[in-house]
Amino acid sequence: MSKILVIDDERSIRNTMKDILGFEGYTVDLAENGPEGLELVKANEYDTIFCDIKMPEMDGIEVLQRIMEMRSDATVVMISGHGNIDTAVDSIKKGAYDFIEKPLDLNRLLITIRNASDKTNLVQETKVLKQKVDKQYEIVGESEAISRVIDMTDRVAPTEARVLITGSNGTGKELVARRLHENSARVQGPFVEVNCAAIPSELIESELFGHEKGAFTSANKQRKGKFEQANGGTLFLDEIGDMSLSAQAKVLRALQENIISRVGGDKQIKVDVRVVAATNKNLQEEIEKGNFREDLYHRISVILIHVPALEERKEDIPLLAEHFNKQICNEYGQQPKEITEDAILELKNKKWTGNIREFRNVIERLIILCDKVITDEDVRMYGGN
Repeated sequence: MSKILVIDDERSIRNTMKDILGFEGYTVDLAENGPEGLELVKANEYDTIFCDIKMPEMDGIEVLQRIMEMRSDATVVMISGHGNIDTAVDSIKKGAYDFIEKPLDLNRLLITIRNASDKTNLVQETKVLKQKVDKQYEIVGESEAISRVIDMTDRVAPTEARVLITGSNGTGKELVARRLHENSARVQGPFVEVNCAAIPSELIESELFGHEKGAFTSANKQRKGKFEQANGGTLFLDEIGDMSLSAQAKVLRALQENIISRVGGDKQIKVDVRVVAATNKNLQEEIEKGNFREDLYHRISVILIHVPALEERKEDIPLLAEHFNKQICNEYGQQPKEITEDAILELKNKKWTGNIREFRNVIERLIILCDKVITDEDVRMYGGN
């Protein structure tokens, strides 16, 4: 059951709330002033905190601000017998979940606690999901090759510099792009990914810039493109080397002027987007062949980050095996399997042409097909090539 803190200088209010909420099955702590309440907040986790506004020593608004500094996701409900609309609005602006006037109505009190508990549960679930997502996109490794990538990524992330990520298929270019976003000032904005190689050339412009209703036969309604969807955040253009020349010209204009136009429309739309691009091609060679615009290349490659192939960082294989073992077994709801040292050696001896993507697939295959222990014989049998 929820744990609740009541901060109020009126003993009768404190005791009444403790009796009522205790009868409903809640655990209730009491504080008779702001400093005492803050000490309890430091030492305990509360699902809901009720705080009076008019108190000696420290008023409720200051207590609220201090609580928000300590625990920004705390659920604080302000209570007052002298409240008005301005006070309520001020409380909400400073982070309060709700505002209740005295004398307290029992039904209102219980409904507020139930709603606050739902909010607290959602916050906790969001934290757990974010941790899972962060783990999913973690760059794993301690080799010199991958350490250089991580260091460069973390140096560049807080800036607005455009980044071109190069490397073979399956090396983890998307992980670098996501790390750039997560460590940037745009982290609260969207991260929008476009695989330029997976979209037919005749549709790429509509995908990137959107289209107006009637722009072409199947355009039944107006549609926002990826540039608009990524506004305020990061747009990841994966496999940009496969983009058509006409789309490249429009992307160049968008990067130069921060303005786009939807297909079939003349309206100029302002966008605020950080572009991160990736490719497995040698764009210098593509420029010489006439397949890629040199001016666009210089726009997107302020910073170049090359992600090494797994063949260049085989010393990371033990860490990668442990990481994917835990991750995949967690997805399957089972305990991680033991991987013997001989199995690790066998994994190191293999050629990983598909890089990290292929490596993860092999670990997943071994987890599915092997018993509690994965041996070198298992790797030879199920590891492919």
